[in-house]
Amino acid sequence: MQITLVRHAEVDEAYHSCYNGHNNIGLSVRGHKQAKELAKSLDSINFDAMFCSDLFRAKESIKYSVHKENIIYTDKLREKFWGKHEGMKFDDIIAQKEIKYIDFLQWIDALDGEPYEEYIKRVRKFFLEYLPTLNKEHILVVTHAGVIRVLLSIIKNITLEEAFSIKIDYGDLIIENI
Repeated sequence: MQITLVRHAEVDEAYHSCYNGHNNIGLSVRGHKQAKELAKSLDSINFDAMFCSDLFRAKESIKYSVHKENIIYTDKLREKFWGKHEGMKFDDIIAQKEIKYIDFLQWIDALDGEPYEEYIKRVRKFFLEYLPTLNKEHILVVTHAGVIRVLLSIIKNITLEEAFSIKIDYGDLIIENI
């Protein structure tokens, strides 16, 4: 099974480098241009199944594509929910002096919201349990950088910290065989 993973296009600059999680934000002007270019790339590919995060930034990223007609929107592809840290930048969280950064795993465990283990289980279940039951050859998934990195951690057998050091730009396409 081949999966074409797409990170949503660019959001407004105010949301760059934030823990955006479930914030239902849209694309920037540049993001809409990226989405149009993305559509040109994707529209020439035949997918057997197509899925997209139900958050607005992901939906807007596919709206210029012919694939939008047959895509299934799901909350299973949402970014991690960060609770009270939703929409905040790292420095702003540190400035609150409630949490101190010691290392990557300690940090993500200390942040509020969806427990990280539950987030990883959600990603694993969707990609490694649900998608294989569809018996499809080529699947499109439009989602978020965190979801893609968690999946890469799982399938490449690398640590979360290693996966989160992988640069994934807005609008990037990554093709993986699972």
